[in-house]
Amino acid sequence: MQKRNPGAQAAGADGAVRLSKRMSELGLASRREADALIERGWVMVDGVPAVLGQKVAPGQKITLAAQAKKSQGARVTVLLNKPVGYVSGQAEDGYKPAKTLITPQNHWEGDKSPLHWSPAQLKSLVPAGRLDIDSVGLLVLTQDGRVAKSIIGETGTMQKEYIVRVADARTGGLPAFTDEVLALLRHGMSLDGRKLLPAQVEPMNESELRFILQEGRKRQIRRMCAMAGFTVLRLKRVRVGRVRLGALPVGKWRYLAPGEAF
Repeated sequence: MQKRNPGAQAAGADGAVRLSKRMSELGLASRREADALIERGWVMVDGVPAVLGQKVAPGQKITLAAQAKKSQGARVTVLLNKPVGYVSGQAEDGYKPAKTLITPQNHWEGDKSPLHWSPAQLKSLVPAGRLDIDSVGLLVLTQDGRVAKSIIGETGTMQKEYIVRVADARTGGLPAFTDEVLALLRHGMSLDGRKLLPAQVEPMNESELRFILQEGRKRQIRRMCAMAGFTVLRLKRVRVGRVRLGALPVGKWRYLAPGEAF
């Protein structure tokens, strides 16, 4: 069992917060990962090895040992073009999770990453955000808590872009993209008693809309379209932050490329 060092006694200092929380705020690691790094002795506060439960005050310097950076660098992030019929997370109602598609056979031939697949990459590989079972397109799965936090963190406003084909909910025919309907979709809706953030919504053709959102409520676009009088026929996510789906085929996956960031 680790012994506390003097820095751990700063719990009562003004502005002091738990070290793992501060590391998460700084983007150094997720809270869970931070605790694991601290436990291994790979985190320093003002040059002194940190301990679990330690609190830090504003201005204290937090650094990671070389081993920690190497460990984080070995974690993979993959991009999957999720097909219909797969759930993003845990298996449910007999449907398989999207993670089961991350196999050597489904690795996209056009992937130019220097990484090679190994079974170890499936360990702790989790979706950063979700696409419902009827939706397709870009799904991010990662072993890196920093990536997950940047995409789905509570304070995050990372853009996600979707192409949505809709029909008139009453007739099943072509929808009417009137100025009033577009204004409603862009900044006039609430879900579950909370007002939605402004959305960018533009017609692409007579039956498709481009949505750019900065939040991800459950089945948000489908519910927005229903309130606007539309039925969603197809929903495809094509971008998360600065990363695009591009030419990745349905059911195939690739690694996040070196230098590519959300």
